[in-house]
Amino acid sequence: MSLVKFKRRPFGNLMTQDFFDMDDFFDNRRWVRDMLPDRFWNGKRMEPALNIRETDDHFEIELAAPGFQKKDFEVTIDDGCLNIAAEKSASKEDKVDEYTRREFSYNSFERSLQLPESVKHEEIKAGYKDGILSFNLAKKEEAKKTPPKKVQIT
Repeated sequence: MSLVKFKRRPFGNLMTQDFFDMDDFFDNRRWVRDMLPDRFWNGKRMEPALNIRETDDHFEIELAAPGFQKKDFEVTIDDGCLNIAAEKSASKEDKVDEYTRREFSYNSFERSLQLPESVKHEEIKAGYKDGILSFNLAKKEEAKKTPPKKVQIT
């Protein structure tokens, strides 16, 4: 005789084990994220997609934030951390005869990135174009990659 783990079913005999496993469904937290997909926000609620690229003399960061304007962003550097926040709200009201229609929207996000010690904080440049917030972070001279030096054997 073998022992089999008993799984209590919240819906009694309405759902059989072969059809649907409710315990596994609620234990897997991925379903919460996947129920509300958003094509601009990398599958996560209010966390924009981010690309980071390193070259020999600088870092390039691109953050997808469509629908915002330059004035909506607040970018700060605090204690070696690049903090990016954006907030946008809009409202519209139409009155036709005795009916009033009101619409509003609110979008915001915050994202923080720990900067490496090799970045020159005073030379960080930012730009926003076509829904992409981009940063150029220059590296300190001692952090730049130098070409290999050939050593003569005597």
